[in-house]
Amino acid sequence: MSAGEARTPERQEIDLEVYYVRYGPMVLRRCRKMLRDEQAAFDAMQEVFVKLLVHKEKLDGRYPSSLLYTIATNHCLNRLRDQRRRGETVPLPLDREIAGRPLEDTEAKLRGLLDPVLKEEREDTRQMAYLYFIDGLSLENIALEMDMSVAGIHKRLRRLRRFHPRQGSEP
Repeated sequence: MSAGEARTPERQEIDLEVYYVRYGPMVLRRCRKMLRDEQAAFDAMQEVFVKLLVHKEKLDGRYPSSLLYTIATNHCLNRLRDQRRRGETVPLPLDREIAGRPLEDTEAKLRGLLDPVLKEEREDTRQMAYLYFIDGLSLENIALEMDMSVAGIHKRLRRLRRFHPRQGSEP
């Protein structure tokens, strides 16, 4: 290999059992947050690990938490999109869940603002918006998770602002 050639890192194997034990709770939290339904979240978590099992030969296990977080996010976004297409409603939280939340639930407000804007957007743009505006990930972390440049993430999120006037700092 010459000095000018870039060295590509070797693909790392995926150990499903280790991933399930270590990252299962993170995947379940992500699914709960997005689906807002305990049983649907548990089912989605199981489906995420089934997808990992089916596609493990094609996937790279170097960044397992990012990989699983991305799979869970995409899977939940697909489920929500399918529910909307079928005209199903997203389950509302139980009264006891509402009682434990602050009066102004920031996540619900952000979803209320984002959902109408994102309904016509590409799947990956919706994922970026949720990761940035709701989950609070930095542009750098989103870029790593989505295998894109920070500039590309910034450009897509900035384009979303055409729907809403500037409110606070720009992505």
